[in-house]
Amino acid sequence: MKHHLLLVVFLAALPATAVAHHGVASLGVAGLEGPGAPVESASSATLPDGAWLFSLKLDYPLFEVYTPERDDESVSNAFWIYGVGQGLTPAWSIYAFVPYTVKKSEDNGFNSAGFADIALMAVLGWKLDDGPRLVPAGESLDDLEDWHFTFYGGATLPTGQENLRDADGGIDPGRSLGFGRPSFMAGWTTTKTVGTRSTLVADVSWIGFQKNEYDDGQQVKFGTEWRLNTAWTLRVLTDAKRKLRLDTSLEANGLALSRDEVNGVGEEATGGRIIYALPGLRAYIGSSSLGLGWKQPIWTDLNEESLQQGAEGTEKGRFVATWSTLF
Repeated sequence: MKHHLLLVVFLAALPATAVAHHGVASLGVAGLEGPGAPVESASSATLPDGAWLFSLKLDYPLFEVYTPERDDESVSNAFWIYGVGQGLTPAWSIYAFVPYTVKKSEDNGFNSAGFADIALMAVLGWKLDDGPRLVPAGESLDDLEDWHFTFYGGATLPTGQENLRDADGGIDPGRSLGFGRPSFMAGWTTTKTVGTRSTLVADVSWIGFQKNEYDDGQQVKFGTEWRLNTAWTLRVLTDAKRKLRLDTSLEANGLALSRDEVNGVGEEATGGRIIYALPGLRAYIGSSSLGLGWKQPIWTDLNEESLQQGAEGTEKGRFVATWSTLF
C-alpha cells in the first residue's frame, strides 16, 4: 500500500501537569490495512512528502474534590490543542501547535482561559531493514511490518501570558497561560505490527523547563517531566467500500514529575509518579481520523499527595478526543 492510499496521520498533545501548559506531539499512521495508532501514545510516523496535516485535540480532566466546602479547589481543566504539520521529506516532518487552556476552580475565584505557549517540533523517522535507514517514500504493506522508530525534539515559545493576576492582585504560575521562558522536549518512539491486525507501540519523552521570574518577584522552575507509554491496538473492522476502519486500543501511560522549585527551593505538594490506563477507539474515514478514550489513574505515588488536589494523579479521569485530516 502506498502512502497516498487512504493514509491517515493524527497528532495529539500530551496534557501538562496542573501547573504546566505545554503539549508534546503524538504521531500515528494507519490506512485500511497496516499499523494502528493509539489515542494518546506516540506512534512512529512521518508525513508523506509535501502533505499537510491539520488536527485538534481535547484533553478534559475532572478532579476529585477533597473538601465539602465550596472553595478554590480545581474542578476541571480543558486543554485544546490546534496543530498543523508538513512533510518536508518522507523521513522529516515539522509541526506547530497552538494550545488553548481553560482552568476552573470550584468557587470560580480564579478561573483562567486563553492561548498558551506555542510549540514547534521536528520529527525524524527511520526503520530497520537490513540495518537502520531513513523512512523511504511509498512503503508497501511488507515494509510497514518492519520495526519503525522516530526521534523528535522541539521547544515552546513564550507567547502565553504568564503574569495573570487574581482579584487580589496575586500571581499563581499554575493558573497562568505561559511559562515566560522557552521549554524544551525530546522523545523516541517504537512501532511494530504483530500479525495482520495488531500493533505494539512504545514511546519515551522528556520535557525540561527554565526558571522564570514573575512580575511579583517569585522565581519558579517547573519540574522536569519523563513519560513512558505503551499501547496495543487491534483492527476490528474494515469496510473498503466506505473507506472505513475501526480500531480498539489499550494504553498504559507512565509519568514521573520532579518537584517544582520556587526561589531555588523544592516546593511542597509537587512531583511524584503516576500510571494511567487508557482504553480507546479510533475510527478512520477516508483521509480523516477520530479517536476517543478515557484516561484513568490506576497507581499514584505523589509527594504530599493529600495536598495535591488539582494535580495530575488526582483526577477522577480524563476524557481524551483527537481529530485530524490529511491533505
